Order: sequence, then C-alpha cells, then structure tokens
Amino acid sequence: MADVLIVEDKESLRTMLRKTLESRGFGVDEAGDVYEARRRIQSQRYLAVLTDLRLPAGTGFEVLKAARDADVEAHVIVMTAFGTIEEAVRAMKEGAADFLAKPVDPEHLFVLLDRAAERRRLATEYVLLKDEYQRRYGLPRVLGDDPTWKETMLAVQRAAPAEATVLLLGESGTGKELLSRALHQLSPRAKGPFVAINCAAIPEALLENELFGHEKGAFTGAAARKIGKAELAHRGTLFLDEIGDLPLALQAKILRLVQEKQFERVGGLQTITVDVRVVAATNRDLREAVARREFREDLFFRLSVFPVEIPPLRRRRGDIRLLAEAFLERYAREMGRHGLRLSEAAHEALLAHAWPGNVRELQNAIERAAILVDGHEIEPGHLRLVADAGGGVRLGDVLDLSGPLADVGRRAASLAEDEAIRQALQDCRDDRNEAAARLGITPAALARRLRGQG
Repeated sequence: MADVLIVEDKESLRTMLRKTLESRGFGVDEAGDVYEARRRIQSQRYLAVLTDLRLPAGTGFEVLKAARDADVEAHVIVMTAFGTIEEAVRAMKEGAADFLAKPVDPEHLFVLLDRAAERRRLATEYVLLKDEYQRRYGLPRVLGDDPTWKETMLAVQRAAPAEATVLLLGESGTGKELLSRALHQLSPRAKGPFVAINCAAIPEALLENELFGHEKGAFTGAAARKIGKAELAHRGTLFLDEIGDLPLALQAKILRLVQEKQFERVGGLQTITVDVRVVAATNRDLREAVARREFREDLFFRLSVFPVEIPPLRRRRGDIRLLAEAFLERYAREMGRHGLRLSEAAHEALLAHAWPGNVRELQNAIERAAILVDGHEIEPGHLRLVADAGGGVRLGDVLDLSGPLADVGRRAASLAEDEAIRQALQDCRDDRNEAAARLGITPAALARRLRGQG
C-alpha cells in the first residue's frame, strides 16, 4: 500500500515528486483531479495527502474535505504557488496539517512527511496500563486472574496487533463480545469503529441487508440507500457473533468479505471495497458443522486463522468470588446502595453452582440479589440459583443438551475432564507435574488442555 497520495494536474510535477519520494523509500499513488483523488482516498488510508490547491474541475479544498471525511486524522499537506498564501491559511483553518510553497523543496517535504509519520506513530502507538484499561473499560478487574483465563488473555494480546481474522470459541455467556472489543481496543484500529452483528438474532431474509446494506429501490419500501454494517466498520473491526448460525447462502459473501474486503449492496451493481478486520465468534463446533455440510470449509479455514478458546466459568472457579464482588460493586454504585456485601454462605453457594450460563448468569444473579436484598448482606436465597427439588444441580443446568447426541456427549466428556483437572490442580496446590501424574497424562498434555487446545 502507498504512503503518500500526490494530487496534482501537471504530470511533470507529479512525476518529479513521485521519483523524489520513492528515492526515500515512500510508496506513492497519483491523482490528476479531484475525482480520482476522492476515489483513492476512499480506497485506502495514506500517511499523507499532498495536494495542489488549484485543480481542474475542482480545488484542493475538496480534496482536503474528502480526506478529512474519510479519516478525521488525515494528514493533508497543501502546495501553494506564489500569491496563494491566503488560501493556504484558509486550508490550515479547515484542517490541513501543513503547507508547502512551490517550487517544492525536497528536504522541506521530507521534514513534513517525517512530522506526519511521527503524528501517526503517536496516534497508533500506546501502552495500555492495566489500571487505565480497568478505569475506562472495566475489563481486567472484572475478567479475572484464573490461570486458564490468563492463557486466554495472553492469546488475545498476541492476536490484537495483527490483521489476521480471529475466531473466538466459547459457550454462551463466556464473554465473547467483551473479548472482541478488547481485541479491537488493543489493535492499531482502536480509533476506528467497532461494529457488531449477531448472525443468530436477525432473520435470514434481513441478515444480508443488515450486513451489506441496500440501494434505493432495491425492494418495496427501500426509499433510500442504506449503509450496512460491513461498510460502517470501514477502518475498524467487524464482529460477527454466532457465525455458526450464518445461513449457507450468505457464507460465500462473507468469505469474499474476509478474503477480498469486497461486497455489493442488495440491489446494487457497484463493488464496495472496505478496510475491515473481521472477528468472529461461535458456541458451535464448526468442524462438525463442516462435516454435516452446514458450514463452508473454506470459510471455516479463513475464519480460524487465529482461534482463541474462551474457558467456561466452571473451568475458572478461582474467578467466581472476584467476578461476583466486582459485579456487586458496580450494581451497588448504580443503585446508590453502598455497603452491599455477599455473606460467606452466599460465596459458598456461588462456588457450588455449576454456572451453565457462565459469566452472564453470574452477572444476572448478582444484579437480581442486589435488587432483592433489603439490608446490606446478600444471602444464598437472594441469589435465586436454580436447583432441583433435592437440592442438587440439575443435569440441564450443567450441560448444554441442545444439538445432536454426538455433540452432547462430547460436551459431557469435556465437562467431566475439566472438573477432574480442576480437582487435581486444587488437590495438588497447582503443581502441574503432580496433577498430570495423578490424571495419567503428561505435563505437556495438561498444559495444552489448560490452553484449550485439546
């Protein structure tokens, strides 16, 4: 991709500027008029746009506006001939970053481009300290410190700076959207939009329209053009939640979006190109869906460039107390009920529960208890945790019993193994070698299991 866009109607000057910049290692695109400049500005993000103010069929002010509309941080340098200083001042007031007098001094131009590079570096480079991230997004304190969760967060941190598609795998309520937002905030796209769409929550007939938008007159009632989620996510992140429920008819179009960053609006002929990073999430076994021909194999491989396994709450019981206290603090503050606390009996009830609904279920239980309690101390009864008549947890509360029996059996086996690992680590005081020996597996196999890799 090019670093600089030169907008100049004189071909000889464009050529001179291009060769000058290329001699210093800059990639260069050229435009001879406003129309071509707009087209290129919409197609990619440049380190700098270098534009003359006097252009045929338009002005550099239109180029400036197009660049600022596409990217509020756009670094636009205007070139001014003798007698147009007033126009240069006006351009600066309208958002131009610098101006350059003609004839162009190459060394001065390099200084301005170095300034643009430094500005871009400062805008995209950051060190996200834990306390600041907690204050702004409430993530680290709420997310927890269990070793299985730390493995997941490490994977998220590794994936965030890359452009690779990430597939978040986890049961309902484990925090897939929360982690997708963390991926976005930790990425170079953090200043761009984060756009989420739940593929399971929108009827199939409307999903394509929501994703890609439509042109005026595309169907009855389409009185105006509508921009879809994919286009709204330009220069940011598009989060496709419950991707496993995507209809087969749409999977080819999503594959094209992921691979080529292109699509057409419903009822449209123009190909739209967007700069988006796709993050997808599912609670389904996509390999099984591929085997059943319910999910395209090529799309599965494109989505799972960087898979991240999100552990269910039952595999991170060390976080239950921390999460419960954090949620209670939040709801107490929102309700103006300072001093609310969980009794030890309530904590024990939370630890004993199976949490089939994961973190979302825990959050709902704490919110409900904060509403129901009359005094300051929450007891087990306020939590209203679902149990059977005999006081034990129902199998349906522990297991997801939906889908084919093969899937149910796999989930049941995984749950039993997870609990055996948790108990072994607890009994061995987190000594992984001793726990692995007790479980009859190697320490490496235990480490892989804790990372969610089998």
